[in-house]
Amino acid sequence: MSTSNDESLVKQIDPRNETLIEEFLDNLYLEQGLSDNTISSYRNDLIKFAQFIGELQWADVQHLTVEAYLAYRTDAGLKSRSTARALSALKRFFQYMQRDHQLTDSPLKNIAQPKIGQSLPKTLTETEVDALLSAPDVSEPMGMRDKAMLELLYATGLRVSELVGLRMEQVNLRQGVVLVRGKGGKERLVPMGEEAQDWILRFLQEGRPSMIKHATDFLFPSKRGIGMTRQTFWHRIKHYAILAQVVSPLSPHTLRHAFATHLLNHGADLRVVQMMLGHSDLSTTQIYTHVASERLKSLHQTHHPRA
Repeated sequence: MSTSNDESLVKQIDPRNETLIEEFLDNLYLEQGLSDNTISSYRNDLIKFAQFIGELQWADVQHLTVEAYLAYRTDAGLKSRSTARALSALKRFFQYMQRDHQLTDSPLKNIAQPKIGQSLPKTLTETEVDALLSAPDVSEPMGMRDKAMLELLYATGLRVSELVGLRMEQVNLRQGVVLVRGKGGKERLVPMGEEAQDWILRFLQEGRPSMIKHATDFLFPSKRGIGMTRQTFWHRIKHYAILAQVVSPLSPHTLRHAFATHLLNHGADLRVVQMMLGHSDLSTTQIYTHVASERLKSLHQTHHPRA
């Protein structure tokens, strides 16, 4: 299918369809306490489908409509993982329609999820992590802040969104723990280690006061003295990766992946890592055992005389 054909299939959204999407998202937020990021992902997937169906009402969507949408996504070269996520959003939406809007049947009832391979998270070696954590210039407040953030990220495996959202009262330096508010409002207590504690204390004493322009309880303020965005911190990580000459692929979760993989490499219990990462399902954490196993295989092939 050509690009022009792809564009012709994207239509103006019917306002009534958009209203029902927003009602559904409000329902998710109020009843299930899903994060803003999750709500945003649902909205994006549902809006794309609403653009595809145009003036067709939700109640008139048929099995064949969904099949046509899947074919459209395949022809457009979209990845199966992204399509699987879109289908999950649609299934949940139509379940809501059945429950709250008297829809008799879901057009996704017999739609199978696309098969997706297990993608192993990209991580860094311990040497690369050391180089990355040593990159900030700690002689100035912003570098001191970034150093403390990187140390805390690697020490605790926080999500970047959890890190930038930390408030002063969530960190207890005396006990060496951080209270993390994760997905769905769930809380977990994570130890941070002496190195992270020391750098946070130094930043609080020597760096943070000069960055604060007005009262804020964000632990790591931006240069404007307010809360930092995930995007800003991601740009900071990429900047330090260049300085540290780290060539391995990076993502906003690279240090989270490194935290989990390195703990398992050094013999940590999988369930302990699960709790620290805030995974509700152990199978989500088990992917890191595959990363550790791949690393061991690579070392064996490199160094064993009969490999």
